[in-house]
This record gives sequence, C-alpha cells and structure tokens, in this order.
Amino acid sequence: MFRLGLIVNPLAGVGGSVALKGSDGAETARKALELGAEPKANLRTLQALEVLSGLDMKLVTYPGEMGEDVAREAGFEPEVVGEITAGATTEKDTENAAKALVEHGVDLILFAGGDGTARNICNALHESFPVLGIPAGVKIHSGVYAVTPKAAGEIVAMLVRGELVTLGDQEVRDIDEDAFRSGVVRAKYYGELQVPQEHRYLQHVKDGGKEVEELVLDDIAADFVEQMEDDVRYIMGSGTTVQSVMDELGLGNTLLGVDLIENGELIASDCTAEQLLQLTEGHETRLVITIIGGQGHIIGRGNQQLSPALLKQIGKENMRVIATKSKLRELDGRPLIVDSGDSEVNKMLSGVIPVVTGYHDSVLYRVADL
Repeated sequence: MFRLGLIVNPLAGVGGSVALKGSDGAETARKALELGAEPKANLRTLQALEVLSGLDMKLVTYPGEMGEDVAREAGFEPEVVGEITAGATTEKDTENAAKALVEHGVDLILFAGGDGTARNICNALHESFPVLGIPAGVKIHSGVYAVTPKAAGEIVAMLVRGELVTLGDQEVRDIDEDAFRSGVVRAKYYGELQVPQEHRYLQHVKDGGKEVEELVLDDIAADFVEQMEDDVRYIMGSGTTVQSVMDELGLGNTLLGVDLIENGELIASDCTAEQLLQLTEGHETRLVITIIGGQGHIIGRGNQQLSPALLKQIGKENMRVIATKSKLRELDGRPLIVDSGDSEVNKMLSGVIPVVTGYHDSVLYRVADL
C-alpha cells in the first residue's frame, strides 16, 4: 500500500493578504495575525487531499495543525507521529516532521508551504527522497511545487494508482524577504529535491530576470493608458509589466505590491486584501495584472491581496492581463494559471482571456482550471 507523508506549515502564506510579502519568522507571522490575516495552508492542503479520497493509501502525518487536523477533515484516519514543540510551530518542527516521516517508511512527503518550508524540507532530507509541495506561501520560486493544490493531489493520485511518473531533481530557492519588501528580488539557491514530474501540473522555476524588452513594455503601457476610462478605479498588480503602465502615468509604483488609481491619480499604495475590498466597493473597477515569467500564474503568486471575494466582486470581464509575447512564448503552450484558493473563483476565471501584448495588439490565451 502506498504510504503518503503529510506536513503542513500552518502559518505559510499568512503575510500575503496583509501585504507583508512573506511569512518567514515568528515576528512576521505574529504581525500578520494581528493585522487580521487568516491562515490558509490547511485549506489549501484540504483541496489537495480531496483529490485522493477513496484511493488505496495510508496517510502518515504530524499532530494537530501540522497535518492531522486537515487529514481527518478530508476523511482520512491518519497515523500520527511525533510531537509539536510548545507554542507556535517553528522551522525546527518542519524539519523534525520530515525526518520522522522518513523513519516511519513513507513513500513520498507531501508538504504545504512556501519557499521557506521547502528550505526546511531540503535541510532535513537527503536529496534523493521524493517530495512534492502544495503551494501555500507568498513567494514560490522553488521548482518543487505543483502549480495548484489540486494539481498536487493529481500528481500524488497518479503515483498511488501506479501510473508511470518521472522523478527528477528540482531546485529549492528562496529570497531575502527584507530585500523583497524593498522591491528587490534576490533569490538564492539552497539545493535540490527529488520531485515526481508531470509536465501539466509541476511548477517551473520562476524566471527572476528583469524584462529587457523595454520598447515592447512602452508600447503595452501606451496602449493601456489610451484605453483607460474616467471615473473607474484600477487595481494595479505587481510586476515590471504593470510598472510600465504606472511609469507611463507618472505615478509611483509598488513593484511587489498592489496599488489603486483613478483618473490618473494614486488613491492607495501597497494595499491589503481588506483595503482593496473597501476601496472598490460601489465603484466600477478594473484589475490589471501580468504573468509570472516561466510559470504562467496570473493569480495566486505574490498577489494574495487579490482575494477570492475581490475577484468575485470584480468579475472576469473586468480583468485586464498585459504581457509581452516573449513571456507567453516561455510557457511553451502551457495555459495561464489561476490559483485563488477558491475553486469556484478558479472555474469562473478559466477559459480564454485577452492578453495585451503591444500597441493595439493582443492575443487570446487559455486560462486553466487546474
């Protein structure tokens, strides 16, 4: 019988919705909770485990919020090993859990977290032991994660059913969160882990390189500004492509955050999820986002401020995606990905969507419901 190990970092991603741009460290997590952030890692784990319902497998996990609770919620009767240190969970708990699961003979470790969690797993395990990540963090630069929680479940289900799934090494990368909060992406390589690879479902390592097609960005910005409407609020997402629009407007920009503008003026900078809901309620609103290079995510990577409630309020018809054709070509035919944490919203945003790729130039591109 297939033995699946499960680890949940319950605080992964908690800083995203309150614009802290990360969750590493006890102080950051504490501040996020004080600001009203709600932990989502267990919910995202549940989405992965639901795919595995009814399969012939044994689930082995750590106590309480590190796996046991969500496993039982998903209908499993898990084997529970180890114990959590007193108080809030720590990086050491994650490392201890990984070692304990290996000692108890699991075939694969499925873990929920972000790049910091992947680092902990990498520290604890030999690189030849197979693992797979459920994306639950704010920043996901490592290649060990599935593209969505559901996709993680699909990969594990293939293994449980005995289907042929290639194992390969994927990089573990993490960024300096302090530098990230200052608008600098500084990713560092920490090692590699062995991951079951199914091309449709496994994330590609994020391309952190700076966009060099400056003329194309200028064209995209000029076209977009030309089409902007009066008395409409525009939520400006993160990334250099959206920054080019803000530059065209002569406005300050939060490169790795979300801003709000109307009639050519900046209303709010580096907004939280709650601020965006409040500031757009009752106002005609458009959402302007771009694509993460090499991955294809438009929702759910570095922009958790765009909550499911906000996306429902705005609607797919009011989303504006802008990207260079080179970014689209990097996807090699793979679809754009929406990973909002809400399956209803993911389905609502799936299908095809126009992508502005230049001055008076756009293409239709598929958005997947993975």
